[in-house]
Amino acid sequence: MRRYLNGRIAIIAVVAVAAAAFLSFKNADDRNFRIAKNLDIFNSIVKELDMFYVDTINPDKTIQTGIESMLYSLDPYTVYYPEEDQSELEQMIKGSFGGIGSYIAYNPKLKRSMISEPFEGTPAAKAGLKAGDILMAIDGKDLEGKNNADVSQMLRGQIGTTLKVAIERPNAKGGRTPMEFTLTRQSIQPPAIPYAAVLDNNIGYINLSTFSGNPSKEFKRHLLDLKKQGATSLVIDLRNNGGGLLDEAVEIANYFLPRGKVIVTTKGKTKQASNTYKTLREPIDLDIPIVVLVNSATASASEILSGSLQDLDRAVVVGSRTFGKGLVQVPRSLPYGGTMKVTTSKYYIPSGRCVQAIDYAHRNDDGSVGVIPDSLTKIFHTAAGREVRDGGGITPDIKVKQEKLPNILYYLVSDNLIFDYATQYCLKHPTIPAPDKFVITDADYADFKALVKKSDFKYDQQSEKILKSLKEAAEFEGYLEGASTEFAELEKKLKHDLDRDLDYFAKDIKPVMASEIVKRYYFQRGNIIEQLKDDNALKEAEKILTNPQEYKKLLSVTSAKAGA
Repeated sequence: MRRYLNGRIAIIAVVAVAAAAFLSFKNADDRNFRIAKNLDIFNSIVKELDMFYVDTINPDKTIQTGIESMLYSLDPYTVYYPEEDQSELEQMIKGSFGGIGSYIAYNPKLKRSMISEPFEGTPAAKAGLKAGDILMAIDGKDLEGKNNADVSQMLRGQIGTTLKVAIERPNAKGGRTPMEFTLTRQSIQPPAIPYAAVLDNNIGYINLSTFSGNPSKEFKRHLLDLKKQGATSLVIDLRNNGGGLLDEAVEIANYFLPRGKVIVTTKGKTKQASNTYKTLREPIDLDIPIVVLVNSATASASEILSGSLQDLDRAVVVGSRTFGKGLVQVPRSLPYGGTMKVTTSKYYIPSGRCVQAIDYAHRNDDGSVGVIPDSLTKIFHTAAGREVRDGGGITPDIKVKQEKLPNILYYLVSDNLIFDYATQYCLKHPTIPAPDKFVITDADYADFKALVKKSDFKYDQQSEKILKSLKEAAEFEGYLEGASTEFAELEKKLKHDLDRDLDYFAKDIKPVMASEIVKRYYFQRGNIIEQLKDDNALKEAEKILTNPQEYKKLLSVTSAKAGA
């Protein structure tokens, strides 16, 4: 009887396996059919449009729009690059491109682009191009009406080629002086570490701006140099670092972690997309106390470095919650010289958590995408047992609230008034003190106020908008008549007063003015020094690193929960 039952069980098992295989093949066949069907439909639509649409369609533009819409429905990181846009992809991967080495900005009043920030040591800076120079023509082609993307494309090109740039430079008399420059394009790679120094209390500071290119070698050089200068602790500033190459993040983590530690694991649909990345070399320093600074623009590879150091209890993370990009992209070659950067996997840091904050797989009915709510996140644990959570970027061990900037500052920047003042300032001041000594004086600020008033500056006041909405609601509900006196008094107090607002928000406006001026003389390095003068996150890092007991406590299981 037992043999009979065993036989029946074996037969049932075989039938179940066969049924599962049949259903699997059936599902695969059905999926293949649906793909072929929809491709056939798409092909037919393009042909019908080409033959019968009232206007002649541009096949490249029409199909490119279809491709972009299809890919965006997946996630914003899966992108198609046609042959003519390969330089953009190459810049993203290598962190370099052939060009003159300058940021440009569009001036809506002039309908032209202008030089906004030349990079130190690049053709633009060496030739003498300055922030505020208005771009008139490139190789004889007038730039009026062209947007920044068009102008940027014209400035870039094959390394070693030359171009002539015609500009108009604002002068001290209020006019503009025509000038022409001949530049040779070079490989432009913005510095991965624009600033590193030993601060007070022997605290080493490294500002790491990107993981593109090969920043790990530069980081190692600066780290060893800071230690030689006497640094006994370290701040790694990853704020506004949007990421780059995963391998570079692993390499830098290896400088502070033992060989053989898992830093990140990628998990995808295919075997090739699933990998485990470990530290492969002997570390440089296992003991130096570390604080990592992060903010909402810290993303991707930056989250791998900060998250792995947090998960392995190797650093205290300070700042605000990071962006939450836990998706990995890989370039795939396509016909006719095209490339698709496709999301192939998600990455998981040592505790096992994924930091991806947005659930692109489950879009709302209107096509929007929601952030994973805290209530649906899961608890994980660091090596020491501290609680951390997934689904929302890296939550700092010590949170530092990001300051809200006043509304007036936004309009002063967007209307180029701070930029224009810096241009005028530079015309009057051939040199300025070192960045750590430079200050905006009361006389400087008075000059700035005069420029703003002369420009007929207008800006929205949120209080006025809210008061108007409140009056409309009060009128609708029948309360306005009884509260008319109070509304009239409030309107008087909230009356638009530019002079008062410029004085009241001077403490917020002056640092932005100082940054814009300092970088005209000392480039990115000087700008960072200026911004660090009154940096709350850096102050918090200094408190931690000068208190060894507090530092150890934060990395122990008895510390406050990182995910709380």
